[in-house]
Amino acid sequence: MTAIEQKYKKREVRYNNLLQKQEKADRFISNLRLAVFLAGIGAAIIMYMTHNFVLFTAVLILFAAAFIYLVVRHEKLINSIKYVTVLRDINTCSLKRLKGEWNTFADDGRDFMDSSHSYSEDLDIFGKNSLFQWINTANTFIGRRRLSELFSGVIGNSDDIRNRQEAVSELAKMLSWRQRFLAEGMLKKGEMCDPRKLIRWARESSEFFRNFWVIFIIRVCPIITLILVVTGLVMNKVSWYLPVAALIAQFALLSYKIKERYRMFSIAENYADDLKVYYKMIKLFEKQRFKSPHIKKIKKEIKDKNGLEVFKQVDKLSSIIDAIADRRNFFYVFINILALWDFQNIIALERWKQKSGPVLIKWFDALGRIEALASLAVIRFENPDWVMPVICDGNESIIETKGIGHPLLTEKRTYNDFTIDNKVKVLLITGSNMSGKSTLLRTAGINLVMAYAGAPVCARWFRATLMEIGSCMRVSDNLRENISSFYAELLRIKKIITEAETGKRVFFLLDEIFKGTNSLDRHTGAKVLINKLCLTNSIGLVSTHDLELCELERQNERIANYHFQEYYKDGGIYFDYKLRPGPSTTRNALYLMQLAGINGPPDTPS
Repeated sequence: MTAIEQKYKKREVRYNNLLQKQEKADRFISNLRLAVFLAGIGAAIIMYMTHNFVLFTAVLILFAAAFIYLVVRHEKLINSIKYVTVLRDINTCSLKRLKGEWNTFADDGRDFMDSSHSYSEDLDIFGKNSLFQWINTANTFIGRRRLSELFSGVIGNSDDIRNRQEAVSELAKMLSWRQRFLAEGMLKKGEMCDPRKLIRWARESSEFFRNFWVIFIIRVCPIITLILVVTGLVMNKVSWYLPVAALIAQFALLSYKIKERYRMFSIAENYADDLKVYYKMIKLFEKQRFKSPHIKKIKKEIKDKNGLEVFKQVDKLSSIIDAIADRRNFFYVFINILALWDFQNIIALERWKQKSGPVLIKWFDALGRIEALASLAVIRFENPDWVMPVICDGNESIIETKGIGHPLLTEKRTYNDFTIDNKVKVLLITGSNMSGKSTLLRTAGINLVMAYAGAPVCARWFRATLMEIGSCMRVSDNLRENISSFYAELLRIKKIITEAETGKRVFFLLDEIFKGTNSLDRHTGAKVLINKLCLTNSIGLVSTHDLELCELERQNERIANYHFQEYYKDGGIYFDYKLRPGPSTTRNALYLMQLAGINGPPDTPS
């Protein structure tokens, strides 16, 4: 067991032991509540039957207070049990990830899949068995989206990437904080809602309920009505007509803008549970001290101009929404008529929106950015032997690696070295079936995606400049748009060429190009394409079964041949997945067909 596994296992056991103690306390308090309730009822009945009304009152107050105390304690214990359960489950899932069982995780990011994206489907960025499924720990809508954006293209420049790397390295060391931050986001049942509707709502304004005189009238009227109710209906000091007239007037007043009011209340209530999660996560973020300039900058950007902490402002909104939710209470209608409570809540909302509404999107975005960085920090923490890539500036296209492996493979991971730059722009990879050509292309691509996100990569050494990533690997028919796989492949390749010829630096990954046509056209087309790409400021890897293409190395010094090979032992075929210079000299299609039970026709008699 590695040191990382031991840490996770130790925490899992600790939380599990704590959970058992809490569950035992839960059963005890539940039984004690029942005992207090029954004892209180019994004692009250005895006092009442003996006409000891003073003791009867005292017993009711005493046992009611004890019961309420136990209810509050029980509620806190239940919340603590939920929290500890989540923390235990986080460590259980972390152990699964280390064992390669992460493909059972529920969130695989399939909602971010885009067949038109330049590389995400080819490199398994989203969906089943994807990079997102492996490492995502974000729970909020914006957090998941922020992580998906980091995996979908270069965000910022090389300095931005280096800043994210520094932030990821710091967060990687903060295991306890990261797990508590993650736990807060997991406590909500169901998925977090898209906050864009709430953000638009927060920017809306009702000038009527911000008017000084309107607020003055809404504040004063309930006070006058309450005085009339007390003096007229309770003390009989004034005619009962006056308080009744005042109540009727306020009841009529509540019909003003009722549809708009209920729409506002409905939107707010839909986000009540989410806001409680946001409050706790933002509070945990704001209370923690960080050294990374990138995280400090995120923190500074959300600060109130008066220095008020964001979590307190979110908590204020949550409290207002809780007051609005009381509308479902049976007695609310009476309170509403007497105190114009709907209007009081609208005024409170408008005040909050006026002060904090415009910056709500900044708060959610900051939280999402931290969630994305915390997800990347998991890679750093769980793989301390992986390297932080060097993202270098300059006009050249470069990718240089040593000991690079595929991050999503665990047991069968192999490591290779290669360098592609302006001297050698294209590595032409040949080899027999199942030898590792496609895996090498995906290994290079997915590690580059991780490097640009700000994460460590699965390698001993990794250096690259900023480039667009373009791939053509998994191409299929599109029946809806009546596009064949060959034409879809042409469209994908055309996009790569167009970007490369406009001067963009493209890192291209081409796997068995033009496989949808005959061998002569495939060979000719591939030759033209590779030579064309060599004239641009782009670099990449091309895999092929066409050994004839290996002649390109002699014709173009910017193309280099590499290959994978297999070996045979005891009637079986084996692969070492090691990249070697030069063209492939072996073929194994017929052998693999025989292993699958597909034999050729019997020899015909002469």
